[in-house]
Amino acid sequence: MSIDLLAIMAHPDDAELLCGGTLAKAVDQGHSVGILDLTAGERGSFGNQQTRAEEAANAARIIGVTMRRTASLSDGRLESTIAARDVVADIIRELKPKTVILHWPDARHPDHHAANRIAHDACFVAGMGGGQRPQKIFYALTYQEAHVKPTFVVDITAQMTRKLDAIFAFASQFDGGKTSMGDVLGTATRPLREQILAHHAHYGSLIRTDFGEPYWTKETVLVDDVVALSVRSM
Repeated sequence: MSIDLLAIMAHPDDAELLCGGTLAKAVDQGHSVGILDLTAGERGSFGNQQTRAEEAANAARIIGVTMRRTASLSDGRLESTIAARDVVADIIRELKPKTVILHWPDARHPDHHAANRIAHDACFVAGMGGGQRPQKIFYALTYQEAHVKPTFVVDITAQMTRKLDAIFAFASQFDGGKTSMGDVLGTATRPLREQILAHHAHYGSLIRTDFGEPYWTKETVLVDDVVALSVRSM
């Protein structure tokens, strides 16, 4: 199996929240897309491992991904160790993703920034001994209060409904009148669905579309045709 785009995230529902629209758009563009959850979310505040597994499978069907895997690392106790790195590197060698989406390095949840380090290092180690490294790594900026501008924003206007459906497929996590969840921090009165829409409307406004998902890359982006660049300056 070879995957064009792989999201490597700490918990089930992280991919849906942070990059679900981009994954759905890549599916619509004909790419093979996968999700690798490093943990099963077994120590989460809501639901249980079986419930979350069923919800994750349903969310994956909504997005349309080719595959979803779990690395079976320990939820709530993720650490960037050689053992954890090697588990993920083996999966990367098997899936051979061209592009990988990771958590933002300075994420609020300890598991999230540990997941970033584990996955980043695993991408490098996967290429040792004749293996294949991903060609590109993106970092999801969604919901982060980072003092950095996105390198680019993906227009997910056509995929926004599917993203929401995939998020709320995790009923154990997001139903029940919640107004915030995880990194989605909002007001005490605005429903969670509206808060998510507000975030993505802001990102969309940066590229003059209805809804977007923001990303950052370490590398400078290449532009072939400066005359064809979108998003008006004035």
